[in-house]
Amino acid sequence: MRTTIRIDDELFERLKREAQRQNLSLTRLVNRLIKAGLAAPPVQQKRTYKQRVHAMGVPKVPLDKALALAGRLEDDEILRKLVAGK
Repeated sequence: MRTTIRIDDELFERLKREAQRQNLSLTRLVNRLIKAGLAAPPVQQKRTYKQRVHAMGVPKVPLDKALALAGRLEDDEILRKLVAGK
């Protein structure tokens, strides 16, 4: 049966190269690839991950200064380790 389909230029070039590499006509290669694709088991889509959220209450520190707070906490930990000799 004859039909007309539209194939992206890049894909068409890949098909032509592959047909030439396998010493097949483009029609025969496309038929083989379609048959193989239809015979393959269906691809199962991965379930999307859902993050559970939990209420944590009102923040005890101003979150607009979170980076500064993290820096101070890191500095305090470094000083604690230096004093402890670690």
